[in-house]
Formats: sequence, structure tokens, C-alpha cells
Amino acid sequence: MIYIASDHRGLELKKKILKSHPDYLDLGPRELDPEDDYNDFAVNLAVNIRDASNVTATADPADFGILICGSALGMVIQANRFKGVRAIMGLNPELAKIGREHNNANVLCLSADFTPEQDIEKIIDVFLTTKTKTDEKYARRNVKLDKYGENYGSN
Repeated sequence: MIYIASDHRGLELKKKILKSHPDYLDLGPRELDPEDDYNDFAVNLAVNIRDASNVTATADPADFGILICGSALGMVIQANRFKGVRAIMGLNPELAKIGREHNNANVLCLSADFTPEQDIEKIIDVFLTTKTKTDEKYARRNVKLDKYGENYGSN
């Protein structure tokens, strides 16, 4: 399953992505509300990813998420407060690839303001198709991501 959500600043980019990927599960918003908060959409998506409970230090996740806001920064911060959620900012294909290979990221955060629109499809494709490295050092580090975040996302 691939979930996608945005706030008001990411809504138009989300709509463009959904035209190419109608199979993605849209978690909102569906219409423009300039007063909405990115937090609400990031939490909803992160809970869906967390509840899938399919991310480990080395196994590639079965479910992915895509979050979009103006900068991508708030989405990254909010989503990463949930154990089992590994959100990265993918400003370019190289960062998306490293996030998957090294950190087993399962949520891609896109910046509607700073990511070149012509790169969006490539970034998403790289993120969804790159496999996580299983070397001991990456597994060890990824275990620590969950260990140090054990008390997050419980409320």
C-alpha cells in the first residue's frame, strides 16, 4: 500500500501525483483549506504506516507513505515521532536512494516549494524501488532508530 497526504501547500502537487498514480490511497486533504495544519495529515499517514508494523532494520517495508507540504520539514519532523516510521526529505533522487538504502525509510516527504517538479516522478520511483542495504552497520544503526524512539507515537 502506498499512502499519500499533504497540507494546503502540497495539495496541487499531490493532485498531480495522483493523476499518475490513482492506486495510491489519498489521506487528504481533498480540497483547499488554507488554515489546515500539516501535523494532522502527517499523523494520520504515520499512524497507518506504524500500524502496518512491517518495517525492521533490514527488511524492506511493504507499505510506504508520501507526505507533501511547502518545505517538507514539518512533515519529516512530525512523521518521525512514531516508532516504525522512517521519514526522509527527498529533494532529489540521490537523497531518496540513500534514505532507502541506508535508513530503510518508509515515508518520503516532498517539498512543494523546493523540489523541482520535473524530478518528482524520478524521486518517487527511486524511493519505491530502491532496496535497503543489509550490511551489518546499516542494520545496527536502523535498530537504534527504533530503540531510541520507543516511547514515541503511543498517543
